Amino acid sequence: MSDLLLNWKKKSAERQKAYKQFLQSANKNKVLRLLPDLHEEAFSKIDCLECAACCKNYSPRFKTTDIRRISKYLRMKESVFIETYLRLDEEGDYVVRTSPCPFLGTDNRCSIYEQRPSDCERFPYTDEDVILKRIPLTLKNSSFCPAVYYVIERLMGQIK
Repeated sequence: MSDLLLNWKKKSAERQKAYKQFLQSANKNKVLRLLPDLHEEAFSKIDCLECAACCKNYSPRFKTTDIRRISKYLRMKESVFIETYLRLDEEGDYVVRTSPCPFLGTDNRCSIYEQRPSDCERFPYTDEDVILKRIPLTLKNSSFCPAVYYVIERLMGQIK
C-alpha cells in the first residue's frame, strides 16, 4: 500500500477544510486533465473488494432506468422490487432500505454487479467533473472512500 494511504481516514478528517478550499478554487481544466491518470493510479493501489464501505454504509440513487433494468434481471415486478428493497429518501430519490446494501455479499461482491445502478457504476466519481461540481458529495466521499482521498491528495500535490 502507498505511504499516502497510511492512516488515510484520520488524515482525511483533519483535511476536510483544506479539501473544500482547494476544490472551490482549483483550476477546473487542470483538474479535469489530471483526473483520468489519477483515477487509474488510485485503483492500481486500492482494491474495492477489501473495503466496500460505500456499499456497507451508503446507498446510491436508483433511477427509473435502474429500477426497470434490475427488476427485470431479478425477474420481479418493478413495484415488488421497490417494495422489497427501496424507500424514498428526503430528497425524493429511491435508495436501499437497509445498510449494508442487500445486494452486497459477504465477500464484498455485488450480486447484481452487471446490472448495478448507474450511481454505483460511476462511483467514486474520481474520473469525472462531479468531483468539482458536487463538492459536498466529494468531501463526504473522501471521508469513507480511500480512492477519493487519494485522488484529492494527489491533485493538491500536483496543482499548486
